[in-house]
Amino acid sequence: MSEDTIFHRILRREIPADIVYEDDDVFAFRDIAPQAPVHVLFVPKASVRTLDEAKAGHAELIGKLALAAADYARKEGFADDGYRVVINCNDNGGQTVFQLHLHLLAGAPLGRFGTPRA
Repeated sequence: MSEDTIFHRILRREIPADIVYEDDDVFAFRDIAPQAPVHVLFVPKASVRTLDEAKAGHAELIGKLALAAADYARKEGFADDGYRVVINCNDNGGQTVFQLHLHLLAGAPLGRFGTPRA
């Protein structure tokens, strides 16, 4: 990774984080400002700023993010109760760190999704 977002610094172990998953392509850690009892960020090791900037060649990597999140949910025992995965894209989509990442939220009823902010 040649970029220098906070996620890149976590991957390089320059910033401490509670890393809960890692393989050759993806790493995941608990969000420091969780929006649910379980809030884990899944990040590709390859630099991709946003979902909008992803290319066809990134399809497998994006699939690996989703599969890693599902695998984590099953292993942690909350898959049957349900969970949510979210990818924010750009400013109006709520993206604050410009490295593609997937949010896994679980551990409580999450309610309906999609109510716009005022």
